[in-house]
Amino acid sequence: MAYTVGQVAKLAGVTVRTLHYYDEIGLLTPSGRSSSGYRRYSEADLERLQLIRYYRELGFPLDEIAVILDDPASEPGAHLRRQHELLTVRIKRLQEMVAAIEFAMEASKMNIQLTPQERFEVFGDFDPDAHAEEAERRWGGTEAYRESTRRTSSYSKQDWQRFKAETEDWGRRIVALLASGAPADGPEAMELAEEHRQQISRWFYECSYEIHTGLADLYLADERFTAHYEAKAPGLTEYLSEAIHANAISRA
Repeated sequence: MAYTVGQVAKLAGVTVRTLHYYDEIGLLTPSGRSSSGYRRYSEADLERLQLIRYYRELGFPLDEIAVILDDPASEPGAHLRRQHELLTVRIKRLQEMVAAIEFAMEASKMNIQLTPQERFEVFGDFDPDAHAEEAERRWGGTEAYRESTRRTSSYSKQDWQRFKAETEDWGRRIVALLASGAPADGPEAMELAEEHRQQISRWFYECSYEIHTGLADLYLADERFTAHYEAKAPGLTEYLSEAIHANAISRA
């Protein structure tokens, strides 16, 4: 049975524009065309799209998905087993975060003051200070790390609440932009990338464009950063990284 691009979009929960883009980059080329030249998708095409959707949900970039799926030694069963393993790890991680958040909510309701260790337990091995230090060691010394420590040591509960509200608002807007299909190197995405840079400068340390692009690379390279952004939306890490680089280039 052959499916139209509209039917496939509805079945898979993606946009027609996304399917056109997948065709353009060679990730999912429909097996046939109608007499009028319209795309027609086969059952095999749908099976490939299913795998693409699974890998995207797990945060894989499109170019890496293409390499994985086009490997002549790969077969659908192996892909599904791998995806099952990755999802199992993610579910465990999310369950741990839910438990930690519920603990924090209960403590807040009972007016219990959490210790610093308890407050940041939700992040597991993710240590923001350690990553800030690592970033500064790699991209410009330790002055920014010292500045971040100096600033944050004086922040009140109200300061952290404002920071949380500000970052959550930014997060909602970039997730919505990603979902809209706007390109990562487009003006809207670059504007949010610039806002992200300015947030760091305003709250922690002066974040130059060089440092910002270094952080963007770290977000992709370090699975702890990746997990943080992918929890907001699959594909957000790569999207934000591309937007940060595009923004830096446009302002050079």
